[in-house]
Amino acid sequence: MALSGAVRAARGRCARALRSAVPPAAGTGATRGTGDTRGTGATRGTGDTRGTGDTIFALSSAPGRCGVAVIRASGPGSGAALRSLTGTPEPPPRVMALRRIQDPQTTETLDRGLVVWFPGPRSFTGEDCAELHVHGGPAVVSGVLRALGRLPGLRPAEPGEFTRRAFAHGKLDLTAAEGLRDLIGAETEAQRRQALRQMEGDLGRLYQRWSHSLTQALAHLEAYIDFSEDDNVEEEVLTQVRVTVQALLQELRGHLRDGRRGELLRGGVRAVIAGPPNVGKSSLLNLLCRRPAAIVSPTAGTTRDVLEVALDIGGYPLVLSDTAGLRQATDPVEREGVARARARLCQADLVLAVLDATSVPPTPVALEAALAVLEPPPGTPCVLVLNKADLLGGHGGSLSATSAQGPPATLLSCGGSPSATGAQGQGPPATLLSCKTGEGLEALLELLTQQLAQLCGDPLLGSPSLTQSRHSRHLGACAAALERFGDLGDSGDLAVAAEQLRVARRELGRITGHVGAEDVLDIIFRDFCVGK
Repeated sequence: MALSGAVRAARGRCARALRSAVPPAAGTGATRGTGDTRGTGATRGTGDTRGTGDTIFALSSAPGRCGVAVIRASGPGSGAALRSLTGTPEPPPRVMALRRIQDPQTTETLDRGLVVWFPGPRSFTGEDCAELHVHGGPAVVSGVLRALGRLPGLRPAEPGEFTRRAFAHGKLDLTAAEGLRDLIGAETEAQRRQALRQMEGDLGRLYQRWSHSLTQALAHLEAYIDFSEDDNVEEEVLTQVRVTVQALLQELRGHLRDGRRGELLRGGVRAVIAGPPNVGKSSLLNLLCRRPAAIVSPTAGTTRDVLEVALDIGGYPLVLSDTAGLRQATDPVEREGVARARARLCQADLVLAVLDATSVPPTPVALEAALAVLEPPPGTPCVLVLNKADLLGGHGGSLSATSAQGPPATLLSCGGSPSATGAQGQGPPATLLSCKTGEGLEALLELLTQQLAQLCGDPLLGSPSLTQSRHSRHLGACAAALERFGDLGDSGDLAVAAEQLRVARRELGRITGHVGAEDVLDIIFRDFCVGK
């Protein structure tokens, strides 16, 4: 076969194989073309907003009474809508202008506010966009929204539709869209840092780099399959493909072994206050959240159900649960409360084990024995809180010295086995506290911050963390495909090996929403001098 014919045949076989392997992105129900859309601003991803011609509008700021409300419109009719409501031409792009905003039908003045014009594609959605910054009174906002709704071709936006259009027009990938959603919902400094880093594309660029490596390996393997018999491709290409895949697999495994740091930071570390009855668990909850969230009574067994409170501890999110006292209960209702406490304890990311400081002998062995009675889940980080320190009198010093043995920042599991930074035989970090006087609260907060920092990590350091369970699912499937590729060995079927690379690449593409066959074809004819 002539060289040009071989090239055309190879391109056709590769394109057909890749197109058959590229399904819609998970959850979008959309289709993707295989044409090269890079640099054109063309749609990638959902596809369901293209060609509709409709213009959407919505209140973009938080609902309710406020100083300034922002109403946004996006679509081909945004400019006409802005002209209709202001009676003047659009202002210069991306320049705020003061305008009288009126009802187009009645010409009644609705408000006097600022307007901004964002002609596409230099806008958030990639379409023509307009924003109206009006006074945030309910009557003003509803009046402007009603006026927009009466204009032809405009309709209220569905939840998330502005961001979906931005994704469809290639303004951001799925990971960046998820980061934007997390940034809006962030309640702590650490959550904000992680969400902002993801929204700015750090996670997406990591996955795109891996996808590029896979695309390159697949292109080289396809070229080897098609042209090796004609001596157009060197033998060492296959070896290089295996080296690339193995290196990627190792990096991917390390990314998956992040201890769920990103997910914990995004959703909050689930901490459970556990201990015997009447040791001050509910008092500890009230002290940490600085309000009487739980009923406190000297009667043992007052707490029956699980009470949950969200807190910000040192910039990290903590979801704290108060539970029933752990003991052999005889009352049916209390037994159910203890069962729920045990179940919540098994789901905890962090345990605050509360003991009565007046009833614990001041020895490390006694402290560990008292903790073991609670049956905390092995491997779960734990903080031992010795409450009622105000009743110790002269015995507080010895118990404090006992609880402080070992480095304060040493983080050990509840089961007594040390973490990576701990030493064998040490118990979990402990602190004295008086919920009655508040003495020892600062030491406890510092200890909790250390625990949370180890569980969540610093969102600004190292590689970006996994933040979504769907990321873990697709990355796990990608790693499995790469492992199957490696299991084939040098004597395996190269067509089957190529299919495993396609599967791995497809799983990565489902995370970002970018999958295309032309990327592979471009590299085949860029990296290889076919006919050499």
